[in-house]
Amino acid sequence: MGQLDEAGGALERPRAAPGGARTGRAEWDLLTDEARWSPGLYAIFGRVPDDGPLTLDELPSWLLPEDQPVLTAAVTGCLVDGRAMDCRFRVLRPDGTLRTVRMAGGPVVDAAGGTVAMWARIEDVAAGRRAPAAPRRAAAPGTLELAARLLPGGRGGATGGKWHDVLALAGGGLLLSVGDLSGNGAAAAADTATALGGVRGIALTGAGPGWLLGHLGHLLDRGAQPVLASILCCRYVPATRTLTWAQAGHPAPLLCRDGRGRALPRPAGPLLGAVSDARYAERTDRLEPGDVLVLHTDGLFSAIPGARAPDHTGDPRLRALAPRLSAAGSAEDALRVVTGACGEADREEEACVLVARVGP
Repeated sequence: MGQLDEAGGALERPRAAPGGARTGRAEWDLLTDEARWSPGLYAIFGRVPDDGPLTLDELPSWLLPEDQPVLTAAVTGCLVDGRAMDCRFRVLRPDGTLRTVRMAGGPVVDAAGGTVAMWARIEDVAAGRRAPAAPRRAAAPGTLELAARLLPGGRGGATGGKWHDVLALAGGGLLLSVGDLSGNGAAAAADTATALGGVRGIALTGAGPGWLLGHLGHLLDRGAQPVLASILCCRYVPATRTLTWAQAGHPAPLLCRDGRGRALPRPAGPLLGAVSDARYAERTDRLEPGDVLVLHTDGLFSAIPGARAPDHTGDPRLRALAPRLSAAGSAEDALRVVTGACGEADREEEACVLVARVGP
């Protein structure tokens, strides 16, 4: 996509951004996964137009870890619930300075009422302060550093039906979820919005992951068309570094610790929509500083003819990355390890991956 001027109009060719710009505008197209930024926005983030705009999946990695849930909640509320957003967060620029910005915007809907894009005006409200030498997340033991990405399917692979999400809970906890709904195209996108809205709404009642999945199954059963869904929900409490999770026919999280990787044992839980009134068991694991968790959907790696399908121990190609994931200096670095290994060109279908790294 092209550039925007500060009022939102298209520019015919990129121009260098002035160093003192204090406002910028962005648009993200949900149908093509493309983005447009105005020159002022590049200046706020310390980038140049040749770097290209950040996608919605890339944007959280530029924030301080403790601010990432604020952005995620605002964007999800905009895209799923159609609400206007107005939030503040801190951006860590490549030169080490912090910018506190205000992001206000809203959804763009089509004639049928579906959300097809999102726009935002971003204002620099506190510029120029250098980030402390030690990462701020060190002041909050057990804080998760997060990075995620939606990987498109290659060669015209199917789209729609998969998501990753992070929701801030009362008391400082987080709900991490990844999901994969049956179908593709506009219908799958609509079902995904319903499912993700249900996950977030039920989680805010204080329900545990197992009860959440059971209740979500009842919600999806009421739809006009049957829906099958595999979902992984994990509630993380930083103060105790505990991960309580449940799954509905979904791959288990991969835990990387001290250079070794293993899929966590899965608690019982069938696909949503496969069994009426299904119950979903929970499991609690205690994490350690430096642990890396990888949550993902099916289709992360391209199928290899004749190869053994992943089993309860996880995909062997993902487990083989454990030494590099453990050594990664950040969640974003770990995400790059995964995406670099699984590639994109030959993927049959889109896939989601969410990486969480436990702070000290």
